[in-house]
Amino acid sequence: MAKRIIQVQEKVPAKLMIPLSIQHMFAMFGASVLVPFVLGINPSIVLFMNGIGTLLFILITKGKAPAYLGSSFAFLGPASIVIAKFGFPYAQGGFVITGLCGCLLAFLIYKVGTKWIDIVLPSAAMGPVVALIGLELSSSAASNAGLLDKVIDPANIIVFAVTIGVAIIGSVCFRKFLSVIPILIAIICGYIAAICVGMVDLKPVMEASLFSIPHFQAPKFDINAILMILPVLLVITSEHIGHQIVTGEVVGKDLLKDPGLHRSLFADNFSSMISGLVGSVPTTTYGENIGVMAITGVYSVQVIGGAAILSILCSFIGPLSALIQSIPSPVIGGISFLLYGMIGTSGLRILVDNHVDYAKSTNMILTSVVFVTGLSGAAVTIGTVELKGMVLACVVAMLLSLLFYIFDKLHLLNPDA
Repeated sequence: MAKRIIQVQEKVPAKLMIPLSIQHMFAMFGASVLVPFVLGINPSIVLFMNGIGTLLFILITKGKAPAYLGSSFAFLGPASIVIAKFGFPYAQGGFVITGLCGCLLAFLIYKVGTKWIDIVLPSAAMGPVVALIGLELSSSAASNAGLLDKVIDPANIIVFAVTIGVAIIGSVCFRKFLSVIPILIAIICGYIAAICVGMVDLKPVMEASLFSIPHFQAPKFDINAILMILPVLLVITSEHIGHQIVTGEVVGKDLLKDPGLHRSLFADNFSSMISGLVGSVPTTTYGENIGVMAITGVYSVQVIGGAAILSILCSFIGPLSALIQSIPSPVIGGISFLLYGMIGTSGLRILVDNHVDYAKSTNMILTSVVFVTGLSGAAVTIGTVELKGMVLACVVAMLLSLLFYIFDKLHLLNPDA
């Protein structure tokens, strides 16, 4: 018997609304709060803006594109550098300007269409750039887990092993509802293990007021900080397009045409811009929630809107905010080990799904150079701005792709290219 499909704009029965909304919120919860942990900010403001951003996305796309906006991993690399040099408010400034430029890009796409994207970032370049989002953060995962310390604490190893063990086993063995939330369950199990080894202080949780207001703060702007973060726009645009294509395949609609890439891309970047203005991190559409839709057959934006409202409500619960902040780094490290690797694998999947032909020299060169540029530690300094890692790799990918396109149009490529 085929499972019941609840389409995008279909209303959900009241008795199903709450559990289905909780399921969507749980799916993004672990990954979404990981970004503020890595950047060292209070996750309550992030939960608040993820909910607000999702509701804005639903409104701007006229309820035709089911998507939950969670914290973007793409900004972690350059944002960490900016925070270390200037402070988080200056990273916020970079988020605001990047979001604004993304909104302008959405307007440009509305005017000229989308064909140019394939020229600037073909699959052979887009795949490794997306993969680098996760791969260049692998050392951060190991550091959070305590695996890079000169003297490794056995307690860190225990908590890390429990966390990643449950995450891996849960991802492949859990069934039905539990199969949607293995990350959340792994965090809970890791947290319990941390309590058992004396790593957690529950006093702040017990003393937290029942109601709390997320920490809002204004951005600061510096041209050097902005230029470090701005190139991420190329990556998040590629990521967004990929998510919209996959979501369209799941729900059986061409979302690039209706509501249109320009609407969904504008909504995504407008949410990031607003998030930066109030003290949160950039947002993005989430693969985890696409997976939830594929598994459950529930595509309703009503359910996703319900999950967004739940996320907003959670941001005002004091003990929950304190509990999230008390999660020790080995737990985050254990989850990061899996999630960062999955982000890397999603980039490789782009290569597979688009049937990239590596018998062609241009494809081989694009992928090879992008990977080495991103992972080698090479950096280019322009004034006080340093481009490295995924950001530098993305710039190199665009330049090479444009060069190969020009060579092709001038008939300069050899037959094997």
